[in-house]
Amino acid sequence: MKTLTVFILCGGKSTRMQSEKGLVLFQEKPFIEHIIKAILPITDQIKLITGSKEYDYLEYEKIPDLVEDKGPLGGIYTALSHSETEFNLILSCDIPLISTQLLQELISKHTKQAAITVFASESKTHPLIGIYSKNIVPVIKEAIDSSELRVMDLLAKLPHQIINIEESENYPLTNINSADELNDLNINSI
Repeated sequence: MKTLTVFILCGGKSTRMQSEKGLVLFQEKPFIEHIIKAILPITDQIKLITGSKEYDYLEYEKIPDLVEDKGPLGGIYTALSHSETEFNLILSCDIPLISTQLLQELISKHTKQAAITVFASESKTHPLIGIYSKNIVPVIKEAIDSSELRVMDLLAKLPHQIINIEESENYPLTNINSADELNDLNINSI
């Protein structure tokens, strides 16, 4: 895949974390910086989907949601609407353990026939670590207009590709949503 834009979804209410999720510290660095570090060996075409000024210290373009309060699907819609590339890597801002290797695997295994490509194990699908085609913007717009906001429902409607991973490989894809999960992450990574 020659041209690829990466969008990090930094929005969200973060009600369980009680703070801006992408800026939560892990190993003395914000989550977002861990994610950017994993992306940079692949591309520097990184954009942040956020309306928060808290990310202004980062040099990347920030894009506010086109339609507010529509959750991750609204963020994906905003990203793809602003994209100039056919395929786009969409990542949530709460996956500090993501690795360059996993992202490269996702990109290399993606086939052009799939509108969306994501990782999944027997127990979990990871829709917010995926490759999304710009061509699905009308389908997402329709879902938003109908308040069908679950990303998994979108996946079911479109030609998609699942890259199967072992249960043990779920750990680096884990999204951290609460102080308890952050505490567990800190304990497990010592």
